[in-house]
Amino acid sequence: MRRTRRWCPSTLSTLPALVLSASLTILLAACGAGPSDRPGIAEAGPHGGAAAPTSTSGTNTPPQPETPKTDLVWHDCAAATFNQLNLGAPPPGLIFECADYSTPIDVGGAVLGTFRDSVARARLPQTPAGAAPLVLTSGVDRSSTSTLAGLAAGPASAVLAAHPIVAVDRRGLGGSQPVNCMPDDTRSGLATAGQGAADPVDAVAKLSQDATIACTDFLQPYQNTYDAGHAADDIDQLRQQWQVDHIALIGTGDGARVALTYAAKYGEHLSRLVLDSPIAAKADSITRTEQRVKGSEAALTAFAQACSGMSCSLGADPHAAVLALVNRAGAGQLGDVSAAQLLTTIAAFLGDPRADQANHITQLADALSAAGRGDTGALDALVQRAAGMVASDGQFVAVCSDNQQPATPDRAKQLEKTWATQYPVFGKVAAAQLMACSAWPAPAPQQLPTTLPLPVLVLGNDANPIADSDARPSVTGALGTAGATTSTLSWQGWGYPVFTHSSCAQQNLTAYLKDATLPGDGTVCPA
Repeated sequence: MRRTRRWCPSTLSTLPALVLSASLTILLAACGAGPSDRPGIAEAGPHGGAAAPTSTSGTNTPPQPETPKTDLVWHDCAAATFNQLNLGAPPPGLIFECADYSTPIDVGGAVLGTFRDSVARARLPQTPAGAAPLVLTSGVDRSSTSTLAGLAAGPASAVLAAHPIVAVDRRGLGGSQPVNCMPDDTRSGLATAGQGAADPVDAVAKLSQDATIACTDFLQPYQNTYDAGHAADDIDQLRQQWQVDHIALIGTGDGARVALTYAAKYGEHLSRLVLDSPIAAKADSITRTEQRVKGSEAALTAFAQACSGMSCSLGADPHAAVLALVNRAGAGQLGDVSAAQLLTTIAAFLGDPRADQANHITQLADALSAAGRGDTGALDALVQRAAGMVASDGQFVAVCSDNQQPATPDRAKQLEKTWATQYPVFGKVAAAQLMACSAWPAPAPQQLPTTLPLPVLVLGNDANPIADSDARPSVTGALGTAGATTSTLSWQGWGYPVFTHSSCAQQNLTAYLKDATLPGDGTVCPA
């Protein structure tokens, strides 16, 4: 008989206010043609002519977001957070605080009890005291706290100067109650994408079965409460604790799924909605994965061009040097570092905004070139730092709870061959990883708003390790069907999410938060 372990939510009351797990994802560090410190300039749209702002004045003007009437109990956590995320010292003057609040496990009452959710808030000394907060969710891509810390560590701060930003960590991620449900060998096997097995696709499918049994046993009867719908409920619980009627919400990457679900369930409480690098709406797992892989390949190409321009240690062709290292890792020739772990680590440098981009590029290039010579010390440290992105049990549960239409093993094996040619760096491993959630019970369909008379700002770029531009039409189409007015702003740089990199995007975002005026659809921000 299999022994069942149950996690009791009543123990949450004994936990410290907010302890960021060592497995917090640093995610996707940007190198390269990334952010510019010069003032951003919104350029002409793709069809020529300046893109005129879209006014929302008149009877259709949405209500303003509101300042909390009853706030949470905040405590300083800047040094601890930045240290655990390896971001160095917090920027001078930054006010970075953490708090927690209780939320029902299930607002419908199907499961009784409460969880404790963790949040982080960032602001600057010049942030107006009465400014309404912007609520941030990164979904399952990484903890929302790490996205917020990346913004604060980056070169652009226009939004923080105008509004405090409050990041809500999803259940099982970041400072929220952790989930520890897998045996070590299962967790390790998923992290390496079954490398060393005769057939990695079959190996990951078997690991998915083992992980699913372990985690559903451990979590029952709460195993179905980690999806985007419950994440949206948690955000609305924060709104209720603030005692406000309307909030401004930004969803980045997979967080756009949570934000759209919030709009479907609680649209009357939205005053502003921003979707930054949204994943495709209602897409199957193959479509979502391919869009991520395409964006990752494009970001790596941008990194390689910047690296070459700096005469970095990867030589005249950094892209070829990275591909060679990935192939060596896949053959077991890079010490204990598998191809999947190496790619996770590289991806960790293809998104995060940094004020010292040149040094950041050099750090990755030097670690990779040293590994190519047999010295993996620096790379091992980076692998360990980035491992939480795929090794967190809570992230596995949350990802699988929203995994629509998983691939079959036969289809994944076909894509192994196709993607290995089409996407030579990231494709083959990504095809095997399609099986990671294949055994998880089928989740409910994604919720999309049916009525949303609201102007919505959509930000995106092509060289994005979460979702390339192919993902956006399904999102803007769904919003248009619900009655929303949308405007898409494209950034020509690379990284994730856009608003943490581009001062131009932040200027347009700040203007939208002020009076709901959208930039012209098709506005372009330079790298």
